[in-house]
Amino acid sequence: MLHIEFVTDLGATVTVDVESADKLLDVQRQYGRLGWTSGAVPGGGYQFPLDNESDFDWSLIGARKWTNPEGEDMVIHRGLAYRRRELEAVDSRKMKLPAAVKYSRGARGTDPEHVREKADGEFEYVTLAIFRGGKRQDRYATPGGGRAPQQAARPAAPRPQPVAARPAPVAVVEDETPF
Repeated sequence: MLHIEFVTDLGATVTVDVESADKLLDVQRQYGRLGWTSGAVPGGGYQFPLDNESDFDWSLIGARKWTNPEGEDMVIHRGLAYRRRELEAVDSRKMKLPAAVKYSRGARGTDPEHVREKADGEFEYVTLAIFRGGKRQDRYATPGGGRAPQQAARPAAPRPQPVAARPAPVAVVEDETPF
């Protein structure tokens, strides 16, 4: 029996038993959908293959995708919003890096020094996740999502019939106020 410790979205610590290692990701998905997290984000953020970015299952780390009012793709994790940034490949004498997609936010004064990354000027970032290179891992994909193998089409389940509306309660107006 395995044990995994989660921190709920309200800060409570909960230990969950997992039958076997092959059920671990299912349990992380189940509780991650609630916004529960397990473990701390590593310095530099989680590292995943670039091919997993389009259908990554954010519930694995207790996060969820969100599109802000300006139409930007973002991820919410522990109440903080991380913006999607596309990084171009770098090929210089000093450094060679493939293209990447990074989810990061501006650093706050309360962020520990080891998670802050320097940027141009005095601005600092905190990275939640970076998708770069590597070989695709289907176990990180949203179940039944984007790139999963196509299954035979099933007929849609019948939609439930709408329930008849109840009449609205009638407001009672009093002549005098009680105070």
